[in-house]
Amino acid sequence: MKPRDEYNFVLSVGCVVGLLTLCLAMAGNAKKQEADLVAQEWGTFTSIAGNAGTAVQWYPWSVPSDLPQFIEEFQARNFKPNLSGTIRMETPVLYFYAPRETKVSVHVRLSKGLITEWYPQVTRYTPSSTLKNAALFSGDLEDGSLTWEGVAIRPGDESPLPRETKESRYYAARATASAPLRVNSPKGTQDEKFLFYRGVSREDSPIAARTLGNGDVQVENQSGLPVTMLMVFDRRGDTTGFRSVRNIEAARTLPAPALDGTVETASEEMLAALMNEGLYPDEARAMLETWKDSWFEEGTRLLYIVPRPFVDRVLPLTITPEPASVTRVFVGRLEVVSPRTQTAIETALATGDEPTLAKYNRFLQPMLEILARRETDPVKAGLIQRRLKQPYAPLVAQVEQN
Repeated sequence: MKPRDEYNFVLSVGCVVGLLTLCLAMAGNAKKQEADLVAQEWGTFTSIAGNAGTAVQWYPWSVPSDLPQFIEEFQARNFKPNLSGTIRMETPVLYFYAPRETKVSVHVRLSKGLITEWYPQVTRYTPSSTLKNAALFSGDLEDGSLTWEGVAIRPGDESPLPRETKESRYYAARATASAPLRVNSPKGTQDEKFLFYRGVSREDSPIAARTLGNGDVQVENQSGLPVTMLMVFDRRGDTTGFRSVRNIEAARTLPAPALDGTVETASEEMLAALMNEGLYPDEARAMLETWKDSWFEEGTRLLYIVPRPFVDRVLPLTITPEPASVTRVFVGRLEVVSPRTQTAIETALATGDEPTLAKYNRFLQPMLEILARRETDPVKAGLIQRRLKQPYAPLVAQVEQN
C-alpha cells in the first residue's frame, strides 16, 4: 500500500471510529434522559352491579358538567351524559417528573369505549366521525384513542395554569410536585400539571358483587388477577361503616359493615393503599381529595385497587421516549343496591323525600331500574315505575333553582 493510500485508510478508519463513538455517546445521553424520566398515573373505573352481580349499562344524570369549561370534549357537552356504558373511566391524570426540560409523545386507547374529555388539546383523536350514543354497544365501533405529541415537560416552570371561578374537583389534582407541562395547540399554548382524560367503555368490571338479604356482600373477582385491597363502604346520613380485605383472588362473602366507623378512618385506609401501590404521598392525597366526597357519599359500594394488568389491557398507554418507570394506580368503584339502600329509596319514594333521593344523584336511575326488576310488592313497584318515567326531574328543578 502506498503511503498516501495508507494515510487515507487510517483517516477513513478514524472517521468511522469517531462516528461510532459519537453515536454511542448520543445513545448514552438518550438512555440517560429516559432513565431520568418518571411517569405516574391515577384514575377510577366506576360501575353499578345489577341483581346478578355483574356491571350493568347505565346513563349518568345529565347535570351541568363538574369540569371547567376549558376542558376539550368529544362532539358536544351533551354527548357523554347520554352515553351508556358499563365502566365510566373517570379522571385519569398522568404526571411526569424529569430533572431537565424534555418532550414526550403519549398515546392512550380505551378498549370497547370512547374517550370523551381531555386536556390539553390532543394531536390526534379516534374515532374521527360523528357518532350516535347507541354506537358504543353496536359491536363494530373502533376503540377510542387520543395522542399528544410534543408535550414539553418543564420542571420549575411557574407559568399560570387556567382556572375558572366556579369550583371543580378537577383542580385538586394539581397539588403535587410533578413537572408542569406545555402543549402548543391550534388554540394557543396550554399549560397544565398533568395530562387529563375521561371515557366510557362496555368492558366488564373486574369485580362482581351482589348483596344478600342480611346485607352481606358476595364478591367475585372476575379478572383472574389478585386484588390487593377491597373495601366495602356504607353510609347512612351521618353514620358510616366499612370493612376491608386484602388479596382477593376468587370469591369471598363479606359481612355487612357495622355503622360504627368514620369517613376519616376510611380515607386514611384508602390513602395508605394508594401509596402502597406506588403513588407518591402528594399524588395519593390529590387523588383522595379529588374523589373523597364521591367515594364516601350515601349508599353502599365496593372500592378496590384495580389489578395493573387489567388497567394495561383495557387502557393501553404508550409514552415515547419510554420512561424508566410508569406507575398506574386505578381505584375501581362498584355501586351495589343493598337492602339498606333499597329500603331508603322506597321509603323516600313513598313519602316524597326528595333530599334523600338526591343523595343518590347520578346513580338514582340505574338503581331504580335494578329495584324495578327486584321488587315483588305491587305498591312499591308502582312507585318505582312512576319515578322511572322522569327519574331526575325534581332533582334537576332543584339544581336549576340553586
